[in-house]
Amino acid sequence: MIVPKPVRYEVRQGRFVLDRDTALTAESALAGVASWLRGELSPVTGGELLPGPGSGTITLRLRDDLPPEAYRLSVADDGVVIEGGGPAGAFYGAQTLRQLLPAAAFRKAAAGEPLLLPAALIEDEPRFGWRGCILDVARHFMTKHDLLRFIDLMALHKLNVLHLHLTDDQGWRVEIKRYPRLTEVGAWRKESQTGWNGAMDGRPHGGYYTQDDLREIVAYAARRHVTVVPEIDLPGHTQAAIAAYPELGNLDTPLEVRTTWGVGVNVLNVEDSTVTFFQNVFDEVLELFPSPYVCVGGDECRKDQWRDSPAAQRRIGELGLRDEDELQSWFIHRFDEYLAARGRRLVGWDEILEGGLAPGAVVASWRGDLGAVSAARSGHDVITCPNTSVYFDYRQGPGEDEPVPFGTVLTLEDVYAFDPVPKELRDDPAGARVLGSQCGLWTELIDSGRRLDYMAFPRVAAFAETVWSPAARDLADFRLRLAAHLPRLAAIGVEYRQEPGPLPWQTRPGVPGRPEDPERWQAKIDAWTSNLQR
Repeated sequence: MIVPKPVRYEVRQGRFVLDRDTALTAESALAGVASWLRGELSPVTGGELLPGPGSGTITLRLRDDLPPEAYRLSVADDGVVIEGGGPAGAFYGAQTLRQLLPAAAFRKAAAGEPLLLPAALIEDEPRFGWRGCILDVARHFMTKHDLLRFIDLMALHKLNVLHLHLTDDQGWRVEIKRYPRLTEVGAWRKESQTGWNGAMDGRPHGGYYTQDDLREIVAYAARRHVTVVPEIDLPGHTQAAIAAYPELGNLDTPLEVRTTWGVGVNVLNVEDSTVTFFQNVFDEVLELFPSPYVCVGGDECRKDQWRDSPAAQRRIGELGLRDEDELQSWFIHRFDEYLAARGRRLVGWDEILEGGLAPGAVVASWRGDLGAVSAARSGHDVITCPNTSVYFDYRQGPGEDEPVPFGTVLTLEDVYAFDPVPKELRDDPAGARVLGSQCGLWTELIDSGRRLDYMAFPRVAAFAETVWSPAARDLADFRLRLAAHLPRLAAIGVEYRQEPGPLPWQTRPGVPGRPEDPERWQAKIDAWTSNLQR
């Protein structure tokens, strides 16, 4: 009952007893994985899982013949062996080991009674290297505690990229020591809009991460084999920065940090001093985030102010550009060159295709599949994240407030049916350009960790299977495994959305994706539970 589904899962006879006397040994290269696993298992076994003799042993080791993120997990009466192609593979094997245990093993403390692991052989590796989630902390600030908890939940589902949307019109969330007003002014707004088109709430909102906070977050994620990719959005979505430093904008009148949602008209000017300002910002950002990828946004940049700006029009003429779209392309190119010179790769939303794509840029395609197909066929790497399939701020059922109805309905089944490779690229060599995919949690309407839980789960579990597991889909099988997975989330304390109506294996015959024999579902669950208890 593993989520996401492994490539191969062979049930065997027997069981391994995990108790306070169990030993855990690991090669030196896997000391970090061993330490993490001890931290997860010790509270529920009552033991320390130290190396040495014991009633049984969990062994972690590397295998040269496996890819870095692949693993082989063997559970037998006399011991457990996790073999990984690299530390990441061993870590994912350890995550799968936890899912073989009862849901109580996911609690912070338990009775300390022996836990039974069913004997099995599992061989597994991911379909894609980029398995990510975009978390918007600009619209609504998420505490460091919320971020660390979310990283743990990502790692449980074998997701490995946290794309952190740190800046927008409504807030600037990263401390930049050279420009303190970015957080003194830009991190705070006087109120927020309720709903997408609702009244103002009259309550100040804000917050930011210190550089020490971000170093901690990045290190915490790295221990769980999650790469944190920072996003500093430009040249649009920058009103918070312009409010802090008005010389970055195109107007003579000062602005406040934006309090409403939607696409704003206030964008950066195109002066060399503005480019230099943000290169100085990135100097500090790169020191905090070792990720080889850095996102500069590039999306939803309205050109109204550039059309009305004599300085912007003069710049277009000086550079011999055709129009404002090419001006944005020039702007993005400046940061592509800057990042490339520092050994990093630029990531931008698919709008960076307009006016010419920066060499070496990676395209995050969110407006359907057209951008992904165009970029891949032009020789650029692609991350697919279409809003029609993987935007989890969208409501999960028709007519429901979740917590505020927004966007198209995006059900669990819709997410599970998503394929990260657009159909136009599946028989095209350019399809190899798809690095993977990431789901999106945009937070205009998600204002707390509790609401984040509700909107993310269990859809994150379905998404994880689309990026980790083989391309074939079996919704009925997924629902069976999800039924076993939800108690794990409950034990952790995740306030996931519970589907209304009967449980999946109790539904009427003939519904697409559901079994025609409901008893078959219950029989499988009973057999699985019995196997754990033998």
